[in-house]
Amino acid sequence: MNKSKRFEALAARPVNQDGFVVEWPEVGLIAMGSPNDPVPSIKIEKGKVIELDGVVRDKFDFIDQFIADYAIDINVAEKAMAMPDVDIAKMLVDVNVSREEVTKVVLGLTPAKIVAVLNTMNVVEMMMALQKMRARKLPSNQCHVTNVADNPVLIAADAAEAALRGFDEMETTVAVVRYAPFNALSLLIGGQAGRGGVLIQCSLEEATELQLGMRGITAYAETISVYGTENVFVDGDDTPWSKTFLASAYASRGLKMRFTSGTGSEVQMGYAEGKSMLYLEVRCIMIARGAGVQGLQNGSVSCIGVPAAVPSGIRAVLAENLCTSMLDLEVASSNDQTFTHSDIRRTARTLMEMLPGTDFITSGYSAVPNYDNMFAGSNWDVEDYDDWNILQRDLMVDGGLKPVSEEEVVAVRSKAARALQAVFKELGFPAITDAEVEAATYAHGSKDMPQRNVVEDLKAAQDMMKREITGLDIVKALANSGFNDLAGYVLNLLKQRISGDYLHTAAILDKDFNVISAVNNRNDYRGPGTGYRISAERWDEIKNISQAIKPSDFDE
Repeated sequence: MNKSKRFEALAARPVNQDGFVVEWPEVGLIAMGSPNDPVPSIKIEKGKVIELDGVVRDKFDFIDQFIADYAIDINVAEKAMAMPDVDIAKMLVDVNVSREEVTKVVLGLTPAKIVAVLNTMNVVEMMMALQKMRARKLPSNQCHVTNVADNPVLIAADAAEAALRGFDEMETTVAVVRYAPFNALSLLIGGQAGRGGVLIQCSLEEATELQLGMRGITAYAETISVYGTENVFVDGDDTPWSKTFLASAYASRGLKMRFTSGTGSEVQMGYAEGKSMLYLEVRCIMIARGAGVQGLQNGSVSCIGVPAAVPSGIRAVLAENLCTSMLDLEVASSNDQTFTHSDIRRTARTLMEMLPGTDFITSGYSAVPNYDNMFAGSNWDVEDYDDWNILQRDLMVDGGLKPVSEEEVVAVRSKAARALQAVFKELGFPAITDAEVEAATYAHGSKDMPQRNVVEDLKAAQDMMKREITGLDIVKALANSGFNDLAGYVLNLLKQRISGDYLHTAAILDKDFNVISAVNNRNDYRGPGTGYRISAERWDEIKNISQAIKPSDFDE
């Protein structure tokens, strides 16, 4: 039989390098609508939930018990559960029904009932609902700043550029665990060099992450994972109560924090119990609600390849982001880890959050080239900045970033590298040479950087922890080195620990260190002409890309 040349061409397309599987409910390889998902139900006696989604209290696992005791408003539960699924879905998309009205109903629902509601909705309806249900009116973005060499100078420069481009939060991690203190320090200084008020975190094992936060080097955390089945939780030596205790440890020291979860994690770990990915994820979201944290990073995140391989998988990812907003939590809606060879698929996956807007559209846009991304690569990286900005311009949508000039970028990268050089000198760390500063100023990635003495850096990083260096020591080092503006910015970050205002849901800081959160910037979308609207100033910023031909280009 002759081969069709058209099918040969199609087989060579990037999308056909992706992996796809048929639904297999028995092992959890089904995104939504598993035949094994429970039927919604609730029974309440004497102020206590005694049956949840067909399971009586004596048979609860610890996730059922936590959700029943802490995540459901029993005052509205019976009335809310009696509503038809489609009626609740219509409330979500109806511009005449306020966000607050919807939230009151949703807080009385069980996991299976929420899933039943989401199963009635297509992706356009979910996007309509997300535009109304996100907590903060102003959309925003988080990025990754890492490199394979853990080069602190490059991290500082990359963080400064990312802050200049509009990221309000940034996250780093390490190739070598003992480098963590330097990575966090570099991100702190670099972020403030780009613009004051940027929040930073260092993703590590939880004890070190908490210690860096308590010493004032980092400002928030999110890599505190929760799971939808008891066996996966136990496999991580955790319970919902231990995660809640950890969350309180952060909050008690004025540190912002959110949990992390995502469809597909239970399948990857082999304990999906035959349930749909979305049902298990809704359980995770309700754990976050019950624990009292500010929000959740979800959208499958590092497990994105699993839902992306099955039918309706990307729809399920959108549904979990929507569910988080329905429960009045901050949502960092992923769009980070790479999952496809297809530019079309990766763009489509993001537009469902970018168009309606979320609190953090990406929870890991790679502010470095993907070869330097230690979070296994991102759906978007530095080589996509122009595409992202032009998408904003094409659609008149605020995706949280802005065009910048080469001169501006070079200036802030240089400032960040020089500030870190000065702090290293002030604190007695291994010297940062002028050649390293120059290289970081103009570098694309770690391939463009001189090698540092890793052994000496690691000794100094550990010494930084032994000496119990704090954020105040960084303030002093910056001030003593003549970087008074950066010293002031770091000091203002530390002041936030005392006021606690940025512990409100969906909180970020503007360049003047004003808190913007779901309290003072609450989403009030009720249809055309309401909610977040791009200001004339912001529209000018978005549309004035350097690539556009101007009338002045034709002047003689």
